[in-house]
Formats: sequence, C-alpha cells, structure tokens
Amino acid sequence: MRILVTGGAGFIGSHLCERLIGDGHEIAIIDDLNDYYAPELKRQNLETVSKAGGVRFVEGDICDERRVGELCEGFRPEAIVHIAARAGVRPSLERPLLYERVNVGGTAVLLEAARKAGCGKFILASSSSIYGVANRVPFSEEDTSNHPISPYAASKLGAEKFCYAYSHLYGMKTICLRFFTVYGPRQRPDLAIRKFMERIEAGVAIPVFGDGSMGRDYTFVADTVSGIVGALGLDAAYEVINLGNSHPVGLMEMIRTIERVLGKEAIIDWKPEQPGDVPITFADISKAKRMLGYAPSTPFEEGIRRQAEWMRLAAGGG
Repeated sequence: MRILVTGGAGFIGSHLCERLIGDGHEIAIIDDLNDYYAPELKRQNLETVSKAGGVRFVEGDICDERRVGELCEGFRPEAIVHIAARAGVRPSLERPLLYERVNVGGTAVLLEAARKAGCGKFILASSSSIYGVANRVPFSEEDTSNHPISPYAASKLGAEKFCYAYSHLYGMKTICLRFFTVYGPRQRPDLAIRKFMERIEAGVAIPVFGDGSMGRDYTFVADTVSGIVGALGLDAAYEVINLGNSHPVGLMEMIRTIERVLGKEAIIDWKPEQPGDVPITFADISKAKRMLGYAPSTPFEEGIRRQAEWMRLAAGGG
C-alpha cells in the first residue's frame, strides 16, 4: 500500500514509518521540521527511518495547499495517516490561533488534497484531551458530551469533525484515533517522562504541578503504532477509537517508577496547578479491541526501562 505519513519525522510518526516499511508498504513523509523542539532531533529520527528502507521525504507545511496537493497528486497515496500537528496543551494557551490554523486548517487541507487525489482512507491522530474534564471514567467514545478545556483539545475535536464531514460528503473512509499520553524511545523532549528522566539523571529538580494526584493513561509507542496499523486494515466509513493502555498511572507513581529504573532519587519542585490540565485520562479500549484487535502489552515499568535505555544510549552518542 502507498501510505503518506504526515509528521513522520516526529516521535510517533517515525516509529510508525519504521513499522510500515518493515511491513512492506511504500511510504512518503511530509514534515516541516519546525522548531517546536530541536529540528536536529527530527532529522535524527528520519535517519533512523531511512535505515529501515527507502522512504520519500518532503519538507513542507501541511497548511501549504499547493505543496500538499502536488505531493498527493504525485504520490497518489492509498491511505494518509495524519499525525502532524501543533502539540501540547500549555503552549496552546499562548498561541491559540496557531493551533487552530495548523490542527484544524491543516487537516482540512490534507482532506481536500486526499479527495482530489482519490485517496480512499484517512486516519487522524486525535487526542484524549478532547474529553476534557469528563463526567465519567474510563473515557468512552460513546460519550459525546466533550468539553475540551484548552485550544489544543478544541483544535483536535475540530479536526475530528472535518473528518466526519468528508466521510459524509465524499465517502472517504476516515478513522480518528484518540491517543492517550504516548511514551517510549524518541519521545518529545517537552513531555513529562522524558523531561523528568533527563533531569533526574542530571540531578536537577523536576517541576510537579498541583498535588501530585494527577493520573495519565500512559501508552507505550509500539502499542500505539500497532493500533494505527490495525486501523489501516479497518473497513469503516467513519469511526472514533481510543488507543490507550486502560491503566492510569498517578504522577507520583510515575516519578517513583523512573527513580527505580534510573537508580536515582528525584528532587521535586512543587508548583501550582496549571490551567488546561485535566485531572485524569483513562481509556476505555473495548472498541479498539473489538474493531482493531488492539491489545497493548507493554507494562509501564518495562516501557520506562526501554525509554531509559534509549535515553542513555542517545546521551552517549550511540
């Protein structure tokens, strides 16, 4: 299958591309290598992907209609996996219009290019953030009373609605996968687990917001990738599906796990709770199991151990 992966130079995207190449698919990547975090890290990810096999890389902005249109016309993807986005809840509070432009507008650009190129399947990387302060846990796709509490979350919900519209109007098969706090090797440096690992390793204090009771449904990247691959094989007009681990881990439990794996004690810098943060994420994954054969299999401490091994290897230049 010819598959276009947006954001393929990033954390999840690079792991997905490696898997797809290994499975024998023909892959193209579009990524603007922006400076949300060091572009050099994304180039390193691309080098790792290229070792798995041939891949076509286009440096470009998903909001650039001409660039995206030319890529889709030339490559003629049979499926698009749209992972590229402006990420992060807290940064979205500072630049809400940028998040709307990239996450909603960029998705619309890709959907339209896909329609014109005759691409029959579109998979969106959405987010558990859209549930906001949910009335019930675990979070279920059937719960439509979503109340996003950050521009990032609202932009992801807007992108999902565009996917539904294209499915309804043009018969494009669209699947929105709601990711739950993905971690593992190559994780973005702004995310808590990597940030905490690096600071604990260096003996630097880690910032902890609120009272430490916040919980997250951490999902190892290989498990998330397996869910995406499952979605590529799903024949459905439109679906919204959670990809989580269904085992929330408390913030302090996460820190203690990192301490055990690294063999070092954290220095904690307590800070006030941040606006936009939800108290817990907790995925109901029964739909993913039923429709995708999804079965996350990486225990949290094992995933942390694998990420720590990667971090130490990367720090040593290996």
